[in-house]
Amino acid sequence: MKALLDLFKQVTQEEEFDAIKTGLASPEKIRSWSYGEVKKPETINYRTFKPERDGLFCAKIFGPVKDYECLCGKYKRLKHRGVICEKCGVEVTLAKVRRERMGHIELASPVAHIWFLKSLPSRMGMVLDMTLRDIERALYFEAYVVTEPGMTPLNRGQLLTEDDYLAKVEQYGDDFSGSMGAEGIRELLKSLEVNTEIEKLRKELETTGSDTKIKEIAKRLKVLEAFHKSGIKPEWMILEVLPVLPP
Repeated sequence: MKALLDLFKQVTQEEEFDAIKTGLASPEKIRSWSYGEVKKPETINYRTFKPERDGLFCAKIFGPVKDYECLCGKYKRLKHRGVICEKCGVEVTLAKVRRERMGHIELASPVAHIWFLKSLPSRMGMVLDMTLRDIERALYFEAYVVTEPGMTPLNRGQLLTEDDYLAKVEQYGDDFSGSMGAEGIRELLKSLEVNTEIEKLRKELETTGSDTKIKEIAKRLKVLEAFHKSGIKPEWMILEVLPVLPP
C-alpha cells in the first residue's frame, strides 16, 4: 500500500538552466533513446481510431492511450502495472509516458545531414577539404569518390566519372575502393584521423606565407578542433537512423 501511495506522491522537480547546447548524436545513442522502430508512416486507424501498430503513434512503442490499460483491453487497472500484454505488446502504465518516449526510423540508405552539408561554409566540405560541389556530385550519384586508393596513384577523395571508374577498375582491379552516394562520403569521414589532421594543419599554418592560405587553414582548423573538443565523430554527419519524437 505504501508503494502505491508513493507512486502518486512523486513530484517532478523543475530543473533550472542558463543555456542549451545542441550537437550530433551517434546512431547508437539515437537507438538507445528509442523504445522501438517505427516502420510505417500511418498514425491512427480510421476504423478503430486506435494507433496503428509500428506507426508514428504506435502504442507498443510510445505507450498506452489510456492509463493502465493495454491497447487490446486484456489488461486493465493499476493491479497490472508494468505488465506487457502478450497479445498487443503494450505496457500497462500511465498514458503520460507517450509525452516522453521516443522511437526511431532505420534508414534504408544513409543520407547527409543538411545543416552540415548546405550551411555556408559547408562543414562537411571543410572537414574533408573538398568543395561543396564535389561532395554533392558524390552524394547525388553523379560521380564515384575514391575511399581507399591502396597502392594506386589515385588520391583519397578523388572524384571519378562512371567511365573513369570502370576504366580504373579494369586497370587496377581490387587494389582501390570507390563508392557513390552518402556511403562513400561516410567512409571518407570515418577514415579521417581528426587529431592527425589538426597537427598537420598547425604545422602548415606555421610554414605558409600566404594570407589567403592562412585564412583557409585557420577556418578548417577551427572546425576540426570543434569536432575534437566536443567528442563528435565526423561520420555522424551522415545519418543512418532518425529519432522520432513522442506523439
